[in-house]
Amino acid sequence: MDRILSADSTPIACHRRGEGPPLVLVGGALGTAAADAPLAALLAPRFTVVTYDRRGRGASGAAGDGGGVAGVRRETEDLAAVVTAAGPGASVFGMSSGGALALEAVAAGLPVELLAVYEPPYTPGASGLLLKARASDRLHRLLAAGDRAGAVELFLAAKGVDPATVDRMRRAPLWPGLEALAPTLVYDDAVLGDGAVPAERFAAVTARTLVVCGGFSSARSRAATRTLAEALPRARHRTLTGQTHEVAPQVLAPVLTEFFARDVYVRRAS
Repeated sequence: MDRILSADSTPIACHRRGEGPPLVLVGGALGTAAADAPLAALLAPRFTVVTYDRRGRGASGAAGDGGGVAGVRRETEDLAAVVTAAGPGASVFGMSSGGALALEAVAAGLPVELLAVYEPPYTPGASGLLLKARASDRLHRLLAAGDRAGAVELFLAAKGVDPATVDRMRRAPLWPGLEALAPTLVYDDAVLGDGAVPAERFAAVTARTLVVCGGFSSARSRAATRTLAEALPRARHRTLTGQTHEVAPQVLAPVLTEFFARDVYVRRAS
């Protein structure tokens, strides 16, 4: 494990594996670099894969800025530091809210030519924006009250996890770890803004982009990815048959390998 310093001197823990063109993986909510390890291991035969603990998670530090616009700026700086450390020509893949973070970083000027995202959880449309506003308000109230368990339950419910499963999870060994990460949910909430796809801002994303969704994901999620792909100047959309938001690494890895390896070859040959 390596530690690099972000722009505000926050230490960010990184893990590097494999050989080949550099590829940075950006995890989603309540995840650490360990959660990305199965996908990273499948990509490592073709790429130098860099995973990292986003700020406030795992072995990375946190500056205590509390999310919001400042939190998004800090997280884009973190990603920029990781991409720089990964090496020249690094590509980026972002999972869920990690995909939204990657898009924000590239829109802000991060020099990435190849980018892939899997189901950034935008909620466009009147009902989706209302849902996001209510969830954001409740999340902040729960965390302000110190109710980390409630914040985790809110997140799981938003993902469609049924109450019986949540109850079983609360009794499982993984639950304390989820509660420990609950304060970082403000970063994931902030990076999604009001829930709408920020089409005007993302018009600045010139990276060749692959937007992926699962064929068994919710209709809202599938529609959001298509809206996102249409907003990006150089994007294409792909649906993985039989997959949900919890995509299987062994299904996703070949798709990412094809996209990044082929496009890296084309870019270098041109």
